[in-house]
Amino acid sequence: MHILVLQHARVEHPGIFRNFLTRDGHSWDAVELDEGEGLPGLDGYDALWVMGGPMDVWQEDQHPWLKAEKAIIREAVVDREMPYLGLCLGHQLLAEALGGTVGPSKTPEIGVMDVNVIDDGALFEGMPRRIACLQWHSAEVTEVPTGARVLASSPACAVQAMAWKTHAYALQFHMEIEADTVANWADIPEYAGALDKAMGAGAVARLEAECAARMGTFNAMAEQLYGNWIKATSRPG
Repeated sequence: MHILVLQHARVEHPGIFRNFLTRDGHSWDAVELDEGEGLPGLDGYDALWVMGGPMDVWQEDQHPWLKAEKAIIREAVVDREMPYLGLCLGHQLLAEALGGTVGPSKTPEIGVMDVNVIDDGALFEGMPRRIACLQWHSAEVTEVPTGARVLASSPACAVQAMAWKTHAYALQFHMEIEADTVANWADIPEYAGALDKAMGAGAVARLEAECAARMGTFNAMAEQLYGNWIKATSRPG
């Protein structure tokens, strides 16, 4: 596959998934929307991935490109039925692009936390019903689009993962992390502020240590989920 990857912070990229894509012979083009790079047409691409970012889906006044981004997501998923993977902001953008709603979290989730798998078919096949993962969000999907299925939840966030038909999947949490992810994301002011508020002084070092201790498990589960996404989106719809 040749994948279009939409990014909203240069350090918030596909992470460990890049290793799997390269190994399997897939290619991708990354577009840095927050730096003013324009959206290309979808011709020539086989899938769309949309990554996380510090902005919110409703901040179109501050980030005018969000409106066009939602439109291209809808074109890809609805009109072209392209395989889709969204992470964090990419999860929320999919929901809004398809007619769902997104709002501020009543309880922001930041840190290593558990997610409960509700539907263990397709995307979560062969994975535990409870997954420890990195969370770093203060907004969430409050109403899923018509036709979407909720795949995972947590006590503080009802829509941790969702699917739309058999080709579009999105996660609120992060499976893509690598050894430098926490340090890189902590350099983003919005993320640093949320982290300090949630975990207090010394939060970066503590979160880095907790992620490092689990990195092998995190990466193994990322590889399983990646393989499941490839398989699920290759099936007839």
